Amino acid sequence: MATSTLLPNSRTESDGSVVIRVLSYNIRSMRDDTDALARIITACAPDLVLVQEAPRFFRWRKKLARLAAASGQVILTGGATAAGPAILCSLRATVERTEDVLLPLTPGLHRRGFATGVVRFGGARLGVISCHLSLDGKERYDQGGLLLDRLAGLGVEHAIAGGDLNEGPGGPTFGLLSASLQDCRAVAPWGGETTWPHSAPPRRIDAVFATKGIEVLGCGVPLDQPGVTRADLTAATDHLPVLAALRVPVA
Repeated sequence: MATSTLLPNSRTESDGSVVIRVLSYNIRSMRDDTDALARIITACAPDLVLVQEAPRFFRWRKKLARLAAASGQVILTGGATAAGPAILCSLRATVERTEDVLLPLTPGLHRRGFATGVVRFGGARLGVISCHLSLDGKERYDQGGLLLDRLAGLGVEHAIAGGDLNEGPGGPTFGLLSASLQDCRAVAPWGGETTWPHSAPPRRIDAVFATKGIEVLGCGVPLDQPGVTRADLTAATDHLPVLAALRVPVA
């Protein structure tokens, strides 16, 4: 059962480990209420924002930079150069490296990619991937395998991946990822569960995953987070965000 208590704030522990907040959010190319979107991100106080459907066309960098500035973040990587996924971060993060990866293109289907990076929070070193997987089942499963390969290739002990999987926990790709990684919502349910309210019934198709050494303190849709309103969640985009609090050990 999900707890309704607030997630812990970001902090550095006495042993050098860090508590961080990670937000995964499909922002629908900022075609909706961007002020509501910025208010939600700000209220969640994330250290990392794993964005899907970032702006990809005319003046896309300027649009994404405006959202980052309005929500107390900076652009880490991604956007059009990753075919939509992007990563924002707070000034608490020290960036070690970034890479945008375009995935193999299936004729007739949308181009997909990963926004990736390695960051440090104090003494903790963390690999990060933002993804938006295919609507096609076979391609999506292949992309899930590529995501695991890319995580392993980051060369770090601790890593997270998050995004819009276009599939719920009962699906093969979701199962592939959760067999190797922690599905943060399943490990420590908090807040709301479903992220795609437009299906009948609503589904959980957005998720945050973490490698085994990371402690999951809570994960879910921030329905009761102070400063997050139902009106803003409805106006900001067609997905609901996923917020996770994680304790990352010292590297």
